[in-house]
Amino acid sequence: MDARLARVIIRVTGVVQGVGYRPFAYAEALARGLTGFAGNDASGVFIEAQGRPELLADFTAALGIGPPLARVDEVSSTAIPPVPDETGFRIVSSSDGEGSTSIPADTATCAECLRELADPADRRYRYPFIACTHCGPRYTIVTGLPYDRPFTTMAAFPLCPACQAEYDDPGDRRFHAQPTACPDCGPQVEFTDGASRARGDAAVAAALKALESGGIVAIKGVGGYHLACDARQPAAVSRLRERKQRGSKPFAVMARDTDIAAGIADLAGDTSALLEAREAPIVLADSRDVGLSDCVAPRQSRMGVMLPYSPMHHLLFRPHPQRPDGWVPEVLVMTSGNLADEPISIDAADAESRLSGIADAFLHHDRGIHVSCDDSVITADGQPVRRSRGYAPLPLPLPLGTAPTLAVGGELKTTLCVSMGDRAWMSQHIGDTANLETLDLLARTASTLSELVRVTPEVIAADMHPGYLSRRWADERAQATGADLRLVQHHHAHVASLMAEHGVPVGEPVLGFAFDGTGYGTDGTIWGGEILIATYAGAERLGHLAPISLPGGDAAIRRPARTALAHLHAAGIPWSAGLPCFDVCDETERRVVGRMLATGAGCTPTTSMGRLFDAVSSLLGIRHDTDYEGQAAIELEALAASQGRSGGARWAFDVSEASGLLTMDPAPALQAAVSGLASGLTTPAASLAFHEAVADAVAEAVAWARDRQGVTTVGLTGGVFANRLLEALCRERLGGLGVTVLTHRLVPPNDGGLALGQAVVAGSAT
Repeated sequence: MDARLARVIIRVTGVVQGVGYRPFAYAEALARGLTGFAGNDASGVFIEAQGRPELLADFTAALGIGPPLARVDEVSSTAIPPVPDETGFRIVSSSDGEGSTSIPADTATCAECLRELADPADRRYRYPFIACTHCGPRYTIVTGLPYDRPFTTMAAFPLCPACQAEYDDPGDRRFHAQPTACPDCGPQVEFTDGASRARGDAAVAAALKALESGGIVAIKGVGGYHLACDARQPAAVSRLRERKQRGSKPFAVMARDTDIAAGIADLAGDTSALLEAREAPIVLADSRDVGLSDCVAPRQSRMGVMLPYSPMHHLLFRPHPQRPDGWVPEVLVMTSGNLADEPISIDAADAESRLSGIADAFLHHDRGIHVSCDDSVITADGQPVRRSRGYAPLPLPLPLGTAPTLAVGGELKTTLCVSMGDRAWMSQHIGDTANLETLDLLARTASTLSELVRVTPEVIAADMHPGYLSRRWADERAQATGADLRLVQHHHAHVASLMAEHGVPVGEPVLGFAFDGTGYGTDGTIWGGEILIATYAGAERLGHLAPISLPGGDAAIRRPARTALAHLHAAGIPWSAGLPCFDVCDETERRVVGRMLATGAGCTPTTSMGRLFDAVSSLLGIRHDTDYEGQAAIELEALAASQGRSGGARWAFDVSEASGLLTMDPAPALQAAVSGLASGLTTPAASLAFHEAVADAVAEAVAWARDRQGVTTVGLTGGVFANRLLEALCRERLGGLGVTVLTHRLVPPNDGGLALGQAVVAGSAT
């Protein structure tokens, strides 16, 4: 045996299964003449490699880069005695065992697969399930670990000889690509409209014909069903809106390609790169096509646009061989295939049962979906709004260690988080857990995610709100498993999620502005306009928005006109004819609301900034009733953005200290709004003036806290900071105050990021 030979055991952790990591290691080893083997186990990839020391060092360095879809957390190496007479490098079978690893997310179809999809000479020509090591479903099909075909829903489709040969060849890009298949051995599509059926490519042709005729087609995709129609046909969009009881809530659209997308939305800067990324999210970009926007996203300044990301989608946007001169869509509405507030459908029986009153036809397929997964939504400047398909369950690094923890989020926009040590895994978007169907999805996702990352929770974290079903579920789960239940205050969790995202060190304080609609406070009232000085270990309330009494609680949330009257009452501003929020209420409603505010009966105390945005929207005559959460504030932002940055009007809050607690009182701004209405100030100019007043109040509060607390890091979090204009105005004003400003870029500022904060607060507590 050559005395110069050395041998090492190498451990690679991170997202290294299902991404072609073993064939990558195989190729790198062969290129250096190394011998040994590589395999998967429950903790990641294990390798034994033998060769000259300098080649082993070079090999180990290359392993830290990995193939395109890999995310390597750590490469560790330990020297062991060389093995005499070893020849070749091989890939060995996967093994089970202890430890945790990370499952890759679903990714858009890669360029190589798209070339095959379009090649008539290729055996996978126009096959709707074409995939390889570098693309396709992962998280939505995996059923267990290690990540091999028997532990995916593809186990139902034994490989044909041709596919098996590719699967077994380390030099092929489909080596151990678990989603791989072909028309001879893989899943199939089927179209039905009740009167007829079609299979294979004829099913795609039938779906195109239905869409062309103005029909609504429920299409099974990667993570569930979409409801689709031609976005260029207003009657079809209106019918979908009516059948789904959507109100005026905007739809997302799928554009044929980037050129079409650029015609309907502004793709300046990095927006087109976000749109074309392998995660393939819905991108919220400024609308360009007014006609389409009025139909698809009424009263919005932004449009949610995505590109085809599965082979099925690409086929729907291409000329069909059976209809070579037929219609090809430019833009399709693609909205989640569900009823309001329920989980999306993932199988044919459920889809036809729940969606038959909405869809005219169905395009099914028989590849199983084990984990439902909605489309992700991201703003044009990169802020997540909904972190789901393409991103979940990729791990996030933590700046501190946590016990094995399961955090269940809040009630709206719920996601889960599983953490252990210095890693956290966020689930896909689950939805609003105020109903039992979504709560059941939460329970199933908690089990699935915990099992996949091999974490048995010793701590279960939940929101403090006693009325949340997610909290009740967490309590029951903790009692059943013996885990320690820990409740985390809502706004502390918001700030902690932002801190964890940015890797803020343990013990370093952050001045957090947590602005949202509803969060249960430590005093039992509803908070939502909070100024906190926070670490992971705890948070102190330094200030808040001036409180009001919300008449009717949830009824006022759905009726911003009531909230506007409540804010006027709190500010001491008389109600009078000519105020839009007054005029829209009849005499009976005004009398009832007035009595409630005078006596406090039926009122909920709140410091919610989200409700203030609702109130101003109604006060200015923009939105008096809402069809969906945040609608009034979104339309207020849209009008403010349309004004540009030269409104002229200057409004202000009264920011004052009493007993060490700062209060931001909007009364002067509300009085200015009333005066502006009387003097003919335009609604866009008034909307901008309000946004600027909020940003000025934030800056004044930061200066106060900096001088008294010595804080140098400021965090902007909570659902109100999904408002891109408000965040930009705050950043401008804070730029000259000598502080570092943190905003969200990995998890949403809304309650979709709440679970991460709960995990680091509860999981790191001793």
